[in-house]
Amino acid sequence: ADTTEDQSGVQYDRTSPGFKALARIATLCNRAEFKSGQEGEPILKREVNGDASEAALLKCMELALGDVMGIRKRNKKVCEIPFNSTNKYQVSIHETDDPNDPRYLLVMKGAPERILDRCSTIFIGGKEKVLDEEMKEAFNNAYLELGGLGERVLGFCDYMLPSDKFPIGFKFNSDDPNFPCEGLRFVGL
Repeated sequence: ADTTEDQSGVQYDRTSPGFKALARIATLCNRAEFKSGQEGEPILKREVNGDASEAALLKCMELALGDVMGIRKRNKKVCEIPFNSTNKYQVSIHETDDPNDPRYLLVMKGAPERILDRCSTIFIGGKEKVLDEEMKEAFNNAYLELGGLGERVLGFCDYMLPSDKFPIGFKFNSDDPNFPCEGLRFVGL
């Protein structure tokens, strides 16, 4: 998916498990929406309700996947802790559109160091691996390199909530979280 303004930049393999996982988080853990009545406008020119980072993610995912609002409808949000300057992350829990998997999906995005601190595994090369010191160092190098380019950097992670502890219909509480916010799977920057 080429998300540069003139469609001439870096290409990502939209079929890779890593891209799919990151795209799912960026799509679902996002409150931005296109303003109505702009369906004929090019995606990058559309006005958005939401902050700049979320608007950029919305446009990127609309270009890469299409039908972001449809994806959100099919993966209903059941709980959310909005981003705040204390936590420096946003988390939401969703039913998924997979009829064969009754588990809830937790998705989180935010300040990269805060996200990484909450993860115990990393999704890399299509596999989930234990997040060791070597990988944390590689993360820090990538984070510093991106930040050094003047880029706004966000971290993304997820976690499939076990259905024995979080059965369908579970009452999630965002004020006093009754779900894990640690031991998550780091997906990317």
